[in-house]
Amino acid sequence: MNTIDAYANDLSLQLDYLKKFKPQKTVKNAFFVGSGDSLCAAMLAEAFSNYGMKSCDPLELAKNKTIADKKHAYFVSISGNTISNVKAAKSVLRKTAITKNHTSKLAKLCKNTILLDYSDSGILTSGSIGFLASALTCISLVYKFKIKNAKKIFLEASTQSKKINLCNQIYFLGSQYTYPIAMYASAKLGEILGVDSHYERIEQFSHMGLFSAKPGDTVIILEQKNKHNSKLASHLPKLGLHVYHPSINGDAIAQVLFYTFVSQMNPLKLARKKKIRDCYFVSQKKIRAASSGMIY
Repeated sequence: MNTIDAYANDLSLQLDYLKKFKPQKTVKNAFFVGSGDSLCAAMLAEAFSNYGMKSCDPLELAKNKTIADKKHAYFVSISGNTISNVKAAKSVLRKTAITKNHTSKLAKLCKNTILLDYSDSGILTSGSIGFLASALTCISLVYKFKIKNAKKIFLEASTQSKKINLCNQIYFLGSQYTYPIAMYASAKLGEILGVDSHYERIEQFSHMGLFSAKPGDTVIILEQKNKHNSKLASHLPKLGLHVYHPSINGDAIAQVLFYTFVSQMNPLKLARKKKIRDCYFVSQKKIRAASSGMIY
C-alpha cells in the first residue's frame, strides 16, 4: 500500500475510532504540551477551556520551567519519543503522557499515561486518526461532550471539500475552536503535497495576511457562518481572491470534526487528481532526515 492510499484508509478508520471513543474525566489546573499535530491538539484543549488552561511548545517549557509551576502537565506525543517533549517532561514534577506508545521514553518519565487506543494502516503516512484521537482526548480533559452523527459529518465534509479548488497561495482562517484546525490544515498540505500555505485567525487576516494576498489566491474560512465572517467572504472576491466557506450546523465538537475532515480531505483530493502515490514528506528523504534529526 502506498502512503497516499494508507492516508486515505486512515481517514476512513476514523469513523470506527469515533464509535468507541471514551472521553476522559475532566481535570483542573492542567497544562498541555505538544509539537506539530500534537500542538494543534493541545491548542484545542486550551480553546475548549475558554483559555483557562494553557498550551505550550515543549522547547519553550524546557527553557522556562516556571511556565508549569503548580500545574499538571499533559504531554501529547503519538510516538512519545520526541527529544523536546522528553527534555521538557524531565523538568516537570506533575505530568501525564498522552501517547500511542506506552513503552516510549515519555511514558516511562510520566507517572500516568493516557493511551491513545486506535488502529491505523501501520504505514508511515501523514497524521490523521492520530491527530483526531489526540485532539478529542485533550478536549475531553477540559470539556464534557458527546459525539453525535459522526458519519453524517464525515460525508458532508467529503461533499463540501470536493467544491474547494486550491489555487496559488492558500490561506486557512479560523477562530477560537477552529484556529488550531487551520494550523493543522496547513500542515497537511505541506506534508502531503509540499504546498506552502498560511494559517491565521479570522480577525488577524484583515490586519495582516490580507496585505500579502494576490488575485487568484485561495482563502478557506474554517468557521461556522456568521455575520462577521460572511462579511469577510463577501469582500474578498472583489479583490480577485477565491473564497471557500464550508459550513455545517452543530455544536463546537461537530465543528471540530467537520473542519478536521475537510482539512484532511483537501490534500487527498488534490493528490488523487495529480496521481501522486506518496506523501511529499515520505518521498523527500533528505528533508525527512533533517526533520527526524531534530525531532528524535
